[in-house]
Amino acid sequence: MRKICFAEFGGPEVLQLVEAEEPHAGPGRIRIAVRAAGVNPVDWRIREGQVLGAHPVELPAGVGLDAAGVVDEVGEGVEGVEVGDRVFGEGADTYAEFAVLSAWARIPVGLTFDEAAGYPSVVETALRIIREVGVRPGQTLLVSGASGGVGSAVLQIARERGITVIGTAGAANQDYLRDLGALATTYGEGWVERVRHLGRVDAALDLAGSGVIRELVELTGDSRKVVSIADLGAPQLGVRFSGVAGSVPDALAEAVDLIARGRLHIPVEKSYPLTEAAAAHADSRAGHTRGRRVLVI
Repeated sequence: MRKICFAEFGGPEVLQLVEAEEPHAGPGRIRIAVRAAGVNPVDWRIREGQVLGAHPVELPAGVGLDAAGVVDEVGEGVEGVEVGDRVFGEGADTYAEFAVLSAWARIPVGLTFDEAAGYPSVVETALRIIREVGVRPGQTLLVSGASGGVGSAVLQIARERGITVIGTAGAANQDYLRDLGALATTYGEGWVERVRHLGRVDAALDLAGSGVIRELVELTGDSRKVVSIADLGAPQLGVRFSGVAGSVPDALAEAVDLIARGRLHIPVEKSYPLTEAAAAHADSRAGHTRGRRVLVI
């Protein structure tokens, strides 16, 4: 089978398309014929060697956590899923023609493989950081870098829970944030005052890693009310860096419910063929994404 892997840490150019042995579903796992794989910032952070504590890597290594496809092997002890089912979920080395998943759910009716591949890690991360930052219904959450996949999920989940959201993003994404129910403003010079003009901030999330931790602490008045998933230096300022996943099956179940009720939709900004994984990583790292990027196999 074809698979994307890397033999050294570095930039997008270290990604290679190779022929590899097919993986197989062990106990408690399923294998899918991958139709699409989600491209997450953690993927290029792993490739660069940034997050080895949370994601140990043995080189050469595959890439990718999220995928959607068709079940073609069911491991021992697995119930409730059959060969031929359309599923999405999380596993390992998903930038490939076949991948083994450790958590999955059936794809909701009406969702394409491309769309479904963009949800698993994004929704798990959104649910986790909303929980960790401790924001409650009736309060206001500031989301820095709100237009990407995780931001899109946070805005919609917070809205569903009765939480007001202020989101920062580029000028081109202001209407997108408003469509998701957020109070929107641009980042850049004067952004702190623009946020203050929109209202009091009870908690804040840093999703972009753009060096705004001090300002987020200033706006909330409490470093414990700020969580980052993008700034590895956040702990030096007393702010939690959230990088360890919680329950993916629970997150998938909640995602399915929200999608089925029309309360969660994360658009695919761009799809790439497997051969253009390096370009997908470069674009993801550059930011300014509206929704998700996916590889189509």
